[in-house]
Amino acid sequence: AFLLAAYDPKNDVFKPTTKVGTGFTDEDLENFVKLLEPYKIDHRHPRVVPPKIEPDVWFVPKIVIEVIASEITLSPTYPCGVDTVKKGVGLALRFPKYTGRLRDDKAPEDATTEEELIEMYQKQLKKIE
Repeated sequence: AFLLAAYDPKNDVFKPTTKVGTGFTDEDLENFVKLLEPYKIDHRHPRVVPPKIEPDVWFVPKIVIEVIASEITLSPTYPCGVDTVKKGVGLALRFPKYTGRLRDDKAPEDATTEEELIEMYQKQLKKIE
């Protein structure tokens, strides 16, 4: 599974919000191994806020992929949006799935931001009410 993050432009950091391991074909996985190899590092990148889980491998934030998810949920594990909805709790994508789309037209700083994810969560709540 790959750890994914939203960008926080105010602090110029990436805040993890989910890990995704579904939606990949065997060919996708082979391609990602080659694509990510140059960005492999032996420690967490300083621009990545530490989640409460530790990945097996860290990468420099360089690749943007597109995922879909069933909903956005509260999470004690991921730091994205922490304390905005509930103290000590962040936001996570529930049941994320890779769409098959590598967004090589976007830099990591152009990906979904923390603020956008918070807005999506709030809109999702309004639909439920």
